Amino acid sequence: RYWRDWSSDVCSSDLGDFKKVGAAGAQFLKIGVGARGTGMAGAYGSLANDVTAMYWNPAGIADINGMAANISYTQWFAGFSHNFAGLVLPVGDSYRLGISLTSFSSGEIPITTLEKAEGTGASYSISDFALGASFAGYITNEFAFGLTFKYIQNSFASLGSNGVAFDVGTVYKTDFKDTRLSFSISNLGGQQAYSGADLNRQGKLINELSSSPLDQQLLTNPFNLPLIFRAGASTDVTAIIQGVDKLDADADHRLIASAQFETLSDTPEMFSVGAEYTWNNLLSIRGGYKLGHDSFTFAGGIGFKYVGEGFDGQIDYSVNPVKNIGLVNRLSIGMRLE
Repeated sequence: RYWRDWSSDVCSSDLGDFKKVGAAGAQFLKIGVGARGTGMAGAYGSLANDVTAMYWNPAGIADINGMAANISYTQWFAGFSHNFAGLVLPVGDSYRLGISLTSFSSGEIPITTLEKAEGTGASYSISDFALGASFAGYITNEFAFGLTFKYIQNSFASLGSNGVAFDVGTVYKTDFKDTRLSFSISNLGGQQAYSGADLNRQGKLINELSSSPLDQQLLTNPFNLPLIFRAGASTDVTAIIQGVDKLDADADHRLIASAQFETLSDTPEMFSVGAEYTWNNLLSIRGGYKLGHDSFTFAGGIGFKYVGEGFDGQIDYSVNPVKNIGLVNRLSIGMRLE
């Protein structure tokens, strides 16, 4: 478990008091999805209105018109990669159905021992994934809800665990300067436990007895999923400056500010702030800062959008410096067909 535990440390927040650290498994579920949201330091729950909303707040996909898809690649540290792919389809005029796949993998890791520090010739890998199905829609003109059902599998060498979980979220649109409020809870589910061939043993209960060896199996402790609660708000700063209730969709300049409070079952509370400036509905520049995290603080990103006749395309990039390690780079490609 060394590589798995080491990689998850940078996914957790401030470890100073050690009060809740290590209380949950499946740490890859805490890694943000999509370059737009991560470019704003994760202050994205109220603003999410694309396919990646299935991670941040499933209610956000209710704002998608037509069919939309997104693929995202994250160059994690220590050779790990984090990937996301999602598709959203309209169901009638008011509802949306989405499917998503999130994976976290290491590639082949050489097995070493004290006697063979250069490697034994064998290797193992870590491969986790979450397969989700989301449903969202507007109950009123201002209030949207969303629900995601997820199947989660964790794999470490020959060991594995699996289970199911739910995400629920809401978005409320106010009449004041395009201000949006959001609430979501992620990873509501039961415990999981590892099982597999590496837990099988054969031996005598008492070595001194002349008896045949018995088949044995080691038991593993069950673990909880990382429960995440998010509450966020966003507003159109440009509308406030210009003194209007809402800007036109094709406005030349738009500046959106957002904030998000986050509390997790295995880490202390965190708070994120972010901003996105968009010029001519074509070029976006993003930035943000996260408080309460021991590794991630500043974030930044850029995005390009193409709007055509019945087709939208978007490419986003974000970078998140990690203390004493380096940079986490993300690239997302999204498209939408009306």
